[in-house]
Amino acid sequence: MKNLFPFVLIISLFLTVSCKQNEQFQSKAQVESSFGPENGTLLIIGGAARDPLFLKLFKEYAGGEEAKIIVVPTAYEDNQIESDSGFVHLKETFEHAGFMNITVLHTRDTALANTEEFIAPIREASGVYFMGGRQWRIADSYLHTKAHDEFNKLLDRGGIIAGSSAGATIQGSYLARGDTKANTIMLGDHEEGLGFMKNVAIDQHILARNRQFDLFEILDQKPELLGIGLDENTGILVKYDQFKVIGNHYVAILDGTRWSRERDTIYQLPAHS
Repeated sequence: MKNLFPFVLIISLFLTVSCKQNEQFQSKAQVESSFGPENGTLLIIGGAARDPLFLKLFKEYAGGEEAKIIVVPTAYEDNQIESDSGFVHLKETFEHAGFMNITVLHTRDTALANTEEFIAPIREASGVYFMGGRQWRIADSYLHTKAHDEFNKLLDRGGIIAGSSAGATIQGSYLARGDTKANTIMLGDHEEGLGFMKNVAIDQHILARNRQFDLFEILDQKPELLGIGLDENTGILVKYDQFKVIGNHYVAILDGTRWSRERDTIYQLPAHS
């Protein structure tokens, strides 16, 4: 597969595993309680998803160009939504990638997200794509609603949920950078994600924005979590308890251990290291 460059970031204090091009799905770092959907697939991208490979994979796992997909721009700023109120330009992005049946779903009202009319398109879809922005907006609109239930049912029937940047972080169970005041606050006033991937905190743009150590702040308070840091134009394709790295840069896996190349040994990190 051209342009498929799986890597895992090798930095001191990270538990890491090297991958080779086109290698099979790799088991996640030793946190047995962290897992994705049993039947469906997650495509989790660290932002700036410029490589056409991502939408190509999304289309493949959704069922091809005639698959019914949902695009969710709720993480956007209000002025972004107002500037394309009919979502014409947003749909064009997916049309150019070959999709033929596109529905854009957006609300800031949980009451609407609980209506049969709103969730009906999700019931017929095989793919959902969450756009970037601020992840807490997605949580405010959909967390514990009927729409949230239908997203999970879509995965149960073998569909795919994808997202970039905020659309990546929202897929975790813990909502990293979920504060309404600033995206630099790691443990904020919103701490629950949609939980398509259990017992994880997901961060994005990690090298492009010098964020590679920020997840330690969460893991220091929430050591039971697995930290997943994604660089831009890079993602993971998750199937239950395994994932494959795709894209051009790096993925960091943090679980409170470090790996010694010299001894081929995994060590537990001391507290507050």
